[in-house]
Amino acid sequence: MSALNVTEKRKNDLITFATRALFALFSAGIAILFSVGVFLIGLRMVYTERALPGVRSDGVDLSGMTVAEIKVALAQAVTYPQTGLIALHDGDRFWIASPEEVGVSIDFSEMARQALSVGRDGNIIQRLQEQLDAWFLGHPITKVIVFDHVLGGLYFDRIARLIDLPTREAYLSLNGVEIEVHPGQVGRRLDIDVNLEILSDPISQLHDADLELVIEETPPLVLDVSEQAEVVREILREPLKLTVEDAGPWQIEPVDLANMLRFDVLESEDGAAYEVKLDTQALIAFLEPLLSELERDPENARVYFDDDTGELVLIQEEVIGRSLDIPDSIKVINTDLVEGAHEIPLALEITEPVVGNDATAAELGISEAVSVVSTYFSGSSPERIQNIKTASSAFHGLLIAPGEELSMAEALGDISLDNGYAEALIIFGDRTIKGVGGGVCQVSTTLFRAAFFGGYPILERHPHAYRVGYYEIGPTSPGPGLDATVFVPMVDMKFINDSPYWLLLETYVYGNQLLWKFYSTSDGRNVEWRRDIISETEAPEPLYRENPELPEGEIKQVDWEADGMDVIVYRIVSRGGEILYQDTIKTHYLPWRAIYEYGPGTELPSDAKKE
Repeated sequence: MSALNVTEKRKNDLITFATRALFALFSAGIAILFSVGVFLIGLRMVYTERALPGVRSDGVDLSGMTVAEIKVALAQAVTYPQTGLIALHDGDRFWIASPEEVGVSIDFSEMARQALSVGRDGNIIQRLQEQLDAWFLGHPITKVIVFDHVLGGLYFDRIARLIDLPTREAYLSLNGVEIEVHPGQVGRRLDIDVNLEILSDPISQLHDADLELVIEETPPLVLDVSEQAEVVREILREPLKLTVEDAGPWQIEPVDLANMLRFDVLESEDGAAYEVKLDTQALIAFLEPLLSELERDPENARVYFDDDTGELVLIQEEVIGRSLDIPDSIKVINTDLVEGAHEIPLALEITEPVVGNDATAAELGISEAVSVVSTYFSGSSPERIQNIKTASSAFHGLLIAPGEELSMAEALGDISLDNGYAEALIIFGDRTIKGVGGGVCQVSTTLFRAAFFGGYPILERHPHAYRVGYYEIGPTSPGPGLDATVFVPMVDMKFINDSPYWLLLETYVYGNQLLWKFYSTSDGRNVEWRRDIISETEAPEPLYRENPELPEGEIKQVDWEADGMDVIVYRIVSRGGEILYQDTIKTHYLPWRAIYEYGPGTELPSDAKKE
């Protein structure tokens, strides 16, 4: 046999041997696997409804145990819900509980189910693999911890009842004039959800817990009002006096102050506090009646012009105007009151007069007399003379600013007995009667003529119903058509100072003469005038009227006759050839009869006409 054949034969023998060896090994492996499988299947049959070998939990071997046995064994081994310790703190207060009390338990049923499921879930290979792993390596069962937040919440809710407090604002109340203090309270609320969440971590590891409870605190806006209470006690200790330098005082008694007190919460960047103050509306009601009492208009100083020195001489000091400033007074009262003051000056609005005590003639542009007029009242009764003096004194030293209008009625004010006037004859309707202020028209007529001849614009003038003899007598009387009546407040006489200089009025009564002077500085104006009498009417026959108050035999004249007349007065005011004003003043005088009164039973003239 050749060498090639020998080699080939050895190769074939080797392959045959290897094939037979591999087959033998395979057959042995199949046999072993079959034996293991039979063993494992047999083992599962032996451990039916029992945990397979190698299954354990928390050091407890559960092999071969039924569900009930597993639950008993685990319950004996895992006692954390009953023996664990949970300490809850709120400052110095604390509560001790077992995990079971706060809702912690172990689900032994689920753990037993998991123990029995080892090697029994999945496909055959997975089950066999898990069974083998448990046999050789062991299979621990994880503890199934249950934290019931509902039960835990109920436990914390019981604690919350001891912890929770409502937020309460501090406040003050009054019992008469006694102040009562009600302190505030910080609100507290146990945050159950947060505390349960914090407990979850140690419970999940079956650890004891020492927990400072999480409590939500809500402070009130005002916690303490003791300081404000002291302020109120001081306020109510004695009456409050409100003063003005030359008036008052006005007093508010403690019991009334108590009714006016208000406590308002005042918030700021630093927090909040009660503001103690008197009620604004109550203060307004108290102060408003004082407005008229304290109101005072500013008045210029009164002066006269000294013809010798060319200077002004003070005759009446300036009056500082004032009015009660209610808003500022309320602020001052509330500010000073809480600082312990019991006498508080009211706030005033001050208005300085235009012309003060130290004004000079040069400053006001006064250097000379620009109009001087006199009227006469010879034969006037003492009452009429008193009224002339009283009314004219209201204008003595009066200053009229450039462009200012003078209203005689406004300057006179109330014509009454209280203001120094007397009853004298006045024209009322179609007759002359006694009335307060008779003779004032002597003053208005004189003022009208001073303005007329001074060249000032006349804004309002009313004539008398009939010609009055007083106004047509005297060496400087211009005659009818230049009189003016005033009946405050309905009938007025007005003119305007249209010059660039102040106008100073001076009035003097010498015997039966009323002298009126205008001082200023002439601006060169010139006055031309004339009068036309359009018609005249004779006075009616005298009339006799019985007066029961007169004795028998007495006849008294109470009205005097005057012829009627229609008069037109023309005035031209010019300066440097330029006409400034042209006036036409028309006056219609009624014919006026004389009237006599007589006592009952008096014999009258044969031609007497009775009413």
